[in-house]
Amino acid sequence: MIAKALKEGVYTLFKGAPNKQYNYKQVSSILDVRDEPTRKLISAILNELVGDGSLVESDRGKYKFNTRKNRFVGRIDGTQQGDAYFVSDELESDVLILNRDLNQALDGDLVSVRIKNVKGKRKVFGEVIKVVERGKSEYSGTIRLGKKFAFFIPDNPKISVDFYIDLTHINGAQNGDKVLAKIISWPKGKKNPFGSVSVVLGKPGENDAEIHSILSQYNLPVHFPEPVEMEANSVSKDIDQNELKKRTDFRDVLTFTIDPEDAKDFDDAISLRKSKNDLWEVGVHIADVSHYVKPNSLLDQEAYKRGNSVYLVDRVVPMLPEVLSNGLCSLRPNEEKYAFSAVFELSEHGKISKEWFGKTVILSNRRFTYAEAQERIESGNGDLAEEVLVLDKIAKALRKKRINNGALEIETEETKFKLDENGHPVEVYQKVSLDANKLIEELMLLANKRVAEFMGKPKDKERVGPFVYRIHDKPSEDRLNDLKVYLERFDYRLELQKNKPASFAINKLLSDAKKKGDHALISPMAIKSMAKAIYSPENIGHYGLGFSYYSHFTSPIRRYADLLVHRMLFDKLNGSPSSNGKIVDSQCKHISGMEKQAVDAERASIKFMQVKYMLDKVGEVFPGKISGVTEWGIFVELHDSKCEGLVHIRSLTDDHYYFDPEKLQLVGKRYRETFGLGDDVLVEVADANLFKRQLDFLLVNG
Repeated sequence: MIAKALKEGVYTLFKGAPNKQYNYKQVSSILDVRDEPTRKLISAILNELVGDGSLVESDRGKYKFNTRKNRFVGRIDGTQQGDAYFVSDELESDVLILNRDLNQALDGDLVSVRIKNVKGKRKVFGEVIKVVERGKSEYSGTIRLGKKFAFFIPDNPKISVDFYIDLTHINGAQNGDKVLAKIISWPKGKKNPFGSVSVVLGKPGENDAEIHSILSQYNLPVHFPEPVEMEANSVSKDIDQNELKKRTDFRDVLTFTIDPEDAKDFDDAISLRKSKNDLWEVGVHIADVSHYVKPNSLLDQEAYKRGNSVYLVDRVVPMLPEVLSNGLCSLRPNEEKYAFSAVFELSEHGKISKEWFGKTVILSNRRFTYAEAQERIESGNGDLAEEVLVLDKIAKALRKKRINNGALEIETEETKFKLDENGHPVEVYQKVSLDANKLIEELMLLANKRVAEFMGKPKDKERVGPFVYRIHDKPSEDRLNDLKVYLERFDYRLELQKNKPASFAINKLLSDAKKKGDHALISPMAIKSMAKAIYSPENIGHYGLGFSYYSHFTSPIRRYADLLVHRMLFDKLNGSPSSNGKIVDSQCKHISGMEKQAVDAERASIKFMQVKYMLDKVGEVFPGKISGVTEWGIFVELHDSKCEGLVHIRSLTDDHYYFDPEKLQLVGKRYRETFGLGDDVLVEVADANLFKRQLDFLLVNG
């Protein structure tokens, strides 16, 4: 059991029963903790929670939730203006903390905050009482050398203070280098901390320097700790005969993988064989990571900490060491592999007659790239073309049923780069999802959905235990109203249908926009109106997919959520006790947070590569479309590369322009020329700033 998750579980227990008191033995019993070391840890956690004001010791050795609490623990979310917001699960809304009240807290820090009442102010203000834990141990940025000392300027624009660094602590850094720096002291009353350079990353603009800077900015690791690597290397690589006796053998069943051309971590494989009565047996076989990564092991703790693999433009930061992610667990062709499988007997129309979940051993016969599988779907030729076509037919039937049930049909584009031998981007293109991609997508969705139903759907008054659901809430009325207002500016309507989810109206809207060539204009706002999908022990269904039950089962090599699901499913299949709900809730919050960090880092790496791609194109002219309008200018997305840059309002010198928020336009006061969302324009690349990861454009007349 992981200490952080345990602490959150203990806190959630008391918060959920504020009038009850418990001693450490009762807490251990409720959380189903039986081993003595973890029970002692609970005792220490109770004292910590008393120390930070979350609990009070009501009687000797007994604790209660502190209902009169005026101090709360949470994270600092900085702003570029220097103030910050305090975000805590204990509070319904965020709290504003002025710069003078931050008291040495930085963006991302875990802090204790006192709520202040400010006369005449409706907004809630706070003051940092204590920095409980720094959000980062190292910060990425640039070093500036002076004659007597150096300055470290953090990359993170939400950190408004520079670090003083003594010249004896620069670790060989040259002026202007990208570095990682640590805070070594911050004397009381001093505006700036004192730091030291721990790692010199390189020169600004170099791939390694910038990517390591991005990883540091989002608190993502570069390397695995040596003990974790040692544990990974010690895992047995042999197929154990005793283990085989516990598994269903699929080695003689036709099995293959379909993945991107550059994939190395093969999470999933598909098997296919004819069954009786014109039915097909389709096996969705998933790498059995849980066989190798045991709960509370060093590997498990590191995987939980990371939460997921991070896919940057030029590299992958894996959740598991390579010996597991690309080796032992990866379902490579012509190698016997342990799998956790979801096997379905179904018709070509996608109707399921039987299903089975369990541990298996498989032998993949063939590795397809998406392009190879697509060729067989389109031409009907090539090895295993018949089998691929059968799966394609089943997948299309499943997709049609899903859409008819109200699933959203939102097409998103994925920006990809072609890199040269030095890692420099030479081409930017948009990845298109073809039938081969959708084939795998639908089979994975099927497995994820049916596992969630098996775990969460009550049968014969069966008690349903805690589970890791992937949930997606319906859009709020406020967001739908905002979308309606936005659409009216472009003569579109969101035509909601009686007794039908809004997804049907959104699908029709997107279809109409696509026919008129306005998909790029309408789709982003439709997506913005949606809630974010997260992990939760409380099931509310997945609105976007149109599923009442959904989870993540199919990618345990790269997502910790799937590893948890595998363990829970295995426990249920074997009649073992279910997990504790409060611990699962804490785990869900953590992995949802790590997923967001990974997405933000991936976007930052894409933006960096887009700017780098445009470096040698300064002065060139490109066609684009206005993708955003603000009071300081217009954002333009180039048609071919999808690179986005800003045309600053001060560069529009032919008139004095102002921002019309109602029409989302810049309007010229004298000549009344307008620039609005979706307008086609010509722009010249004025600047490509790698440090800020920003592009500046100039509007070209005509």
